[in-house]
Amino acid sequence: MLMRTDPFREMDRIVQQLSGTSGTWSKPSVMPMDAYREGEEYVIAFDLPGVSTEAIDIDVERNMLTVKAERRPVAKADSVKVELSERPLGVFSRQIVLADTLDTERIKADYDAGVLTLRIPIAERAKPRKISIGGESDRKQISG
Repeated sequence: MLMRTDPFREMDRIVQQLSGTSGTWSKPSVMPMDAYREGEEYVIAFDLPGVSTEAIDIDVERNMLTVKAERRPVAKADSVKVELSERPLGVFSRQIVLADTLDTERIKADYDAGVLTLRIPIAERAKPRKISIGGESDRKQISG
């Protein structure tokens, strides 16, 4: 149901963590995610702790899902001296190619406790169904 678009994305994430660089709009950092099927829905959960809902942008164009978020620094008083800063700031992004079997018109998004959860229904045309077979009574004899 899901295809990764960039096989080197994980390597970029590791390099960014080791070098301490944060993402920019031109080269955003990757955000961790989980994807699974739950009943008749496909669920994708993104970790975005400390990001406000106003700083999250979700777009779907055809079958390409793009999620961008920005974690900005918290305003501190002049008297505050930072002793340690390990939480990454900057821009985070993820692009995912969705299968044709998903209904991109009915995606639902929820944000709770720093986790953005997208629920994408399985399209009706992709669900299993029975095909009936016409019987002998449907045949007509040609005479002539």
